[in-house]
Amino acid sequence: MSRSLRGLIAAALLATAATVGVIAAGPAQADTQICEQYGSTTIGGRYVVMNNRWGTSAQQCINVTSTGFAITSQQGVGSTSGAPVSYPAVYYGCHYTNCSPGTNLPIQVSQISSATSSISYNYVSGATYDAAYDIWLDPSPKKDGVNAQEIMIWFNRQGSIQPIGSRTATATIGGRTWEVWTGSNGSNAVVSYVAPSPITSWSFSVLDFINDTKTRSSVTNSWYLTSIQAGFEPWIGGTGLAVTSFSASVNGGGTPSNPSNPSSPTPGTGTACRVTYATNVWNTGFTADVKVANTGGSAINGWTLGFTLPGGQSITGSWNATLSGTSGAITARNVSHNGSLPAGGSTSFGFQGTYSGSFAAPSAFTLNGTACTRA
Repeated sequence: MSRSLRGLIAAALLATAATVGVIAAGPAQADTQICEQYGSTTIGGRYVVMNNRWGTSAQQCINVTSTGFAITSQQGVGSTSGAPVSYPAVYYGCHYTNCSPGTNLPIQVSQISSATSSISYNYVSGATYDAAYDIWLDPSPKKDGVNAQEIMIWFNRQGSIQPIGSRTATATIGGRTWEVWTGSNGSNAVVSYVAPSPITSWSFSVLDFINDTKTRSSVTNSWYLTSIQAGFEPWIGGTGLAVTSFSASVNGGGTPSNPSNPSSPTPGTGTACRVTYATNVWNTGFTADVKVANTGGSAINGWTLGFTLPGGQSITGSWNATLSGTSGAITARNVSHNGSLPAGGSTSFGFQGTYSGSFAAPSAFTLNGTACTRA
C-alpha cells in the first residue's frame, strides 16, 4: 500500500519528490542501488522500481535487479499502531506523474478485458512488515496525486500490525480465502484482502479483485485503473525483503461505460477507427498485415480488434498482437508495447495462415466494439 499517498504531509513530500526523487531516467541495469528518498528507475523497459521512503528520515536502500528489487538497508522505525516508514515497490502504470514505459494505464474499468499479474516474494524473519500488492483506481484518468480508491492485497504480514479500518467480511477470490478489511485513511478509501498465511508467489487476475471491490465501495465500471504495484511496508527492520519477480498485463477490449448509468456499458460507442488490411497470398498460404488507426479525437488506452475470417482460412501464427481463435471469429488484442493509440496514431500487427478455395479478406472490423472504416 502506498501509504505515501495517505496523508496530507506525505502527499506534500511526494509532490516535492516528483522533481528531486528520480535518480535515473533510462533502463536499470542489474544490481543498481537506490538510497535517495524517492529515487526510482525502470526495469525491463516496462516497470518502475521506487524507493519511496516517505515516513522516516532514516536511510533506506534498495538493490534493483533486472526482475525486481531487494531491501539492503532499512534504518527507520515506525509505531505499529500507526503508519509504516516506507513503501519500496515495483509498479506498472502511473504514480505521481511517473508512468512506466509504454503503459496503457489509466484505462477505464469497463474497457478492461483482462488484467493479470504474477509476483514472487522473498520474506525474512525478525522484522515487522507486510508484503503489499496495491491496485489504485479513480473516477478520472488520474496520473498525479492521491487516487480515490486503494485495493490492497496482503500476501504476508509479520508483527502486530493490521490494515486500515476494520474486518468486515471474508471473500473467496482466485481460489483463495481472504479476510476483507474496509476503511479510509482520510485521503482515500481502502479495501484490503489479507491472506491468512503467507503466499510467496502467485499468478492471478487483478480484475477479479477489482470486481469484488465494486461490491464493497464506490468503484463502478466508469472508474479508471491507474496503477498496479507490489512491494513492502516495513515498520521495523526489513533488510532482505525482496520482490524477486513481477509482471502485469492489462488488455483492453471492453466497452466504454454509459455516463448516465456508470455500472452499465454502452454498446456501439467508442473512438473512430480505420483498418488497412494488406495480404500476400501463395498456393494455400497467406500473410496479413493489419494497420489499426485511431481517427478519433481522444487517445485509446488498450484495444481489441474483432473480425471474421472467411471460410476455409485458418491462422497459424501472429506477431505484435495476441489473437484469440484460429478460424471464424477472431479477436486481436494489443501487447504491452502497442496498447496506447493517441488521436491520429496507429499501430500494426500481422499473422500467417492457410486457406482453401478462393481467397478473400474479412468484410468488417470493430475496434473496442466500434465499427471501423476500411482503407
